[in-house]
Amino acid sequence: MKAHVYHAPGRSSWEDVQEPGIRDAADVIVRVSAVTICGTDLHILKGDVPEVRPGTVLGHEAVGEVVETGGEVRSVRAGDRVLVSCISACGRCSYCRVGAYGQCRGGGGWILGHTVHGTQAEYVRVPFADLSVHPLPSAVRDQDAVLLADVFPTAYEVGVLNGAVRPGDTVVVVGAGPVGLAAIATARLFSPARIVAVDVIPSRLTAARTFGADVKALEGEEPGQLVADLTDGLGADVVIEAVGAPESFEMCVRMVRPGGHVANVGVHEKPATLHLEDLWSKNVTLTTGLVDTRTTPALLRMLTDDRLPTAPMVTHTFPLGRMVEAYDTFTRASETDALKVVLTA
Repeated sequence: MKAHVYHAPGRSSWEDVQEPGIRDAADVIVRVSAVTICGTDLHILKGDVPEVRPGTVLGHEAVGEVVETGGEVRSVRAGDRVLVSCISACGRCSYCRVGAYGQCRGGGGWILGHTVHGTQAEYVRVPFADLSVHPLPSAVRDQDAVLLADVFPTAYEVGVLNGAVRPGDTVVVVGAGPVGLAAIATARLFSPARIVAVDVIPSRLTAARTFGADVKALEGEEPGQLVADLTDGLGADVVIEAVGAPESFEMCVRMVRPGGHVANVGVHEKPATLHLEDLWSKNVTLTTGLVDTRTTPALLRMLTDDRLPTAPMVTHTFPLGRMVEAYDTFTRASETDALKVVLTA
């Protein structure tokens, strides 16, 4: 089959590899019909995730058809159309028992495209299938459903739920890329008073309006002062960091009010300074996290009922065989205005 294979920092290719087979009784094999590219994939290609070995098929988000199941799989069967979650869950370890699937100690967690071959291929082996794939209604399109493999659960769980968004809150989302936009859309479910979007790219701020932001600010336009003006100097109730840069993290901490929440979602490559000399007395809650995908079933119900704005997020589509071109488009997002790039079989 064809697959997108990581070879070394800065080197990957769409090439022939061996088709996957069932290795464990809890596995399924899925024929991929849609896949997307994540910012984490770009981190891998830059060499920032050294545990990814040369020869690994990348990708951790997909929609497809089950073509084979292991003997212990009960939730799906061959012929079912499914969403492949970015997180695999053994279902037995202490973390899985409390729904913290991202921290699975039984061989799961974020493994697809990380420690085992991933989804950017014509076929993928998915371990722990009963908790790691979700049957899809026929009315849901592939390119909408694939956004629930990672981007929407990550924004909702790590950003909105960890940030404890409540009715009447002032919410600031720093970074209006795909995860930031999904955070804006899902924060609206809790009726905040206002959502402020901050980014350096004007086109992404325009998209933020589409997803439900009430106010937008370029990073160079003193967003901290804007938030202070909107809140009578108190600061935001919830600030969601969706960039993964020291500067954006430190900006988030400056904008939060005493007693507020900073929810870090971004993947950080470098250390950021935590100014405890200013924060120690302010009752600020800081959360970090890897998505657990425990909310995926609820998000799927919302998608089926047309309650999630997924369609505007897909800005570019390609056939699966044009993986290299799709990566180039996604990598140059500031030039191409790419949000999510979806490839279909």
